[in-house]
Amino acid sequence: MKRSRPPQLPDPPAPRRRRVLSEEEHALWDSVAKQIKPLRKKPRVAKVQTVTEDVPVAAKPPVSRKPLASAIPVQTSKPSPPPAPPLAPIGRRERSQLSRGRKEIDARIDLHGMTQTRAHGALSAFLHRASHDGMTFVLVITGKGRTVGPEAERGILRRQVPLWLGLPEFRSLVVGFEEAHIGHGGAGALYVRIRRAR
Repeated sequence: MKRSRPPQLPDPPAPRRRRVLSEEEHALWDSVAKQIKPLRKKPRVAKVQTVTEDVPVAAKPPVSRKPLASAIPVQTSKPSPPPAPPLAPIGRRERSQLSRGRKEIDARIDLHGMTQTRAHGALSAFLHRASHDGMTFVLVITGKGRTVGPEAERGILRRQVPLWLGLPEFRSLVVGFEEAHIGHGGAGALYVRIRRAR
């Protein structure tokens, strides 16, 4: 059996010799190099060297997950005032007695022609006084507004006073209210039942 010879590798190429420039080539290169201007100079970014030495780190105190009781501000909430009592309509019988004069109207206030701000203040003062004096029924006159002609419109106080009487500030003074009988002003007035002061 004949042994096969391993294939022979080609000889590595001989290193190239560096060519030496002639005097003319040096002069030509120098003249070209003098005419060239750099495009722009980029600032060199200094390389940050990272130190990998083992530096002892100071031990951090353990983080407390639960807040301290002394750190929590104690919030003392004021007790909320009791809700204002709901309005109750004046009974049919009482309304009938008021309209016929069998039950007396203790006082009356005429808001007709006042601005809303003035009327609100006057109504509040009137109802407080009526409650303090122990009155039972009062008459609040609002006026009807324009009822004749093309500009007929419901009066602003006629709309607003029932809304005001439903507010908490008035519900503590008022038991209920109903539109007055025609003899006391009809749609332009209200019978108001007063809640007596305790």
